[in-house]
Amino acid sequence: MIQMDARKVRNQDINPCIEESDDSQKCLNVFNYDKSMCSTYFQRYKKCRKYWHNIMVQRRKDGVKPDMPTAAERLEMLTAMGGKPY
Repeated sequence: MIQMDARKVRNQDINPCIEESDDSQKCLNVFNYDKSMCSTYFQRYKKCRKYWHNIMVQRRKDGVKPDMPTAAERLEMLTAMGGKPY
């Protein structure tokens, strides 16, 4: 079961914030897990999660499936906006 969850976390169609998560982890590794050095990365990850959560909630309300846009759909959405809003 744990392996299944790990695959979900790494699945770009399910997790829209893999890049932000990876960046946070890299920062922690570079700064020997001194969290105070990585707050910018943590904030970016939180903003990413919040942004896509709101999109998912709205799609669910509108009856759009899947709730979370696929990686390709998200790329189109972000490109149309001129980049990431977070």
